[in-house]
Parts: sequence; structure tokens; C-alpha cells
Amino acid sequence: MVFNEDVFKRKSELGGSIEVVCGSMFSGKTEELIRRLNRARIARLKVEIFSPKADTRYLENALVSHDANSIPSTPVENASSILLLASDVNVVGIDEAQFFDAELPDVCNVLANKGVRVIVAGLDMDFKGQPFGPMPQIMAMADSVSKLQAVCVRCGNPAMYSYRLVPDDTRILLGEKESYEPRCRICYLNSAS
Repeated sequence: MVFNEDVFKRKSELGGSIEVVCGSMFSGKTEELIRRLNRARIARLKVEIFSPKADTRYLENALVSHDANSIPSTPVENASSILLLASDVNVVGIDEAQFFDAELPDVCNVLANKGVRVIVAGLDMDFKGQPFGPMPQIMAMADSVSKLQAVCVRCGNPAMYSYRLVPDDTRILLGEKESYEPRCRICYLNSAS
């Protein structure tokens, strides 16, 4: 396969894009992000990957999916740091976008307008079923949105909610299967009442 610089240059001049991968916990968002980023690397594109420094569940310098697939990433304190670190790249991946500050939509837009393909993954709703962080704004300005579903652990139907198992009302509570489980609308509502 020959890399044709003229084709890439022409595509960059036309503008980048914003892709969103969202859904509940355990729906495969990070797995899909890693898949798309690996395909970009196979295409010999320069890729940079960012995650919020506050997400300390796995490795500090890697995105790790629930299936234990991983890819190197750079943890950052805030969204504006991404602009400083994403120079001369073709593709930017951003994981756990719901944990970023309100500047993330502007950062995504600036990168896309410079011809960068931006792939954002994150929870679209918090454990209360409410829109989460900057995700709604990013989804509204995205070129494409892929909403993934998990499997409801109660009934086996498609799940779009992240049900919190522990009695803690704070909005952000880092956790895995000990703290959350995916539920369909009916099982989520029956448990919440």
C-alpha cells in the first residue's frame, strides 16, 4: 500500500471530523475507540490519545478496555492541554470524555477545523440517567455518533443505563463491576423506585 500525500493533504484541506462513541458502562466504548485508533495507525496516520488524569482505574499511560485491550495514552489535567500536546497529528482519541471540563467541545471543534479526525468516547448519561459532562454538546456538534449498548444483567435485553450498586450520591464515583452494572430501561426504573 502506497501512502499518497496528495490525497491526505486534500482531505485535510476539506476539514477534519468529530466522531462520538457513547453508551452506558460496559457497552464497549473504550474497546471501539481502541479499534478505530489502531486502524488509523495501520493506515500510517499520526495518532495521539488522551484521557483525564483523574481516571486512575487502570494504567496511568494507557487506555484499557474491560476486555483488557490497551493502547498508550497521555493523561491530561484539562481539555486545553490536548491542544498543546496534539500538534502535527492526523487523529486524536479522547477517552472518558464525560470527566473533562466544559472546554472539551471547543477543543474538539478547533482540532476538527484544523483537519484532524477527533474520536471521542464517553458515557452519555450519569448513574441518574442525566446527560453527563460535556458529552451532550460534543454529540450535538459531531459528524457521527455511535451509541453502543451493553447487556442488562437482570433480563438480558439491551442496556443503556449505568446502575450504581453502592449507596453514594456523588455524581462522579470511579468504579467497575463492584459499583455499577448495565441495565435496560425497565430494570433500571424498577430498581430506582
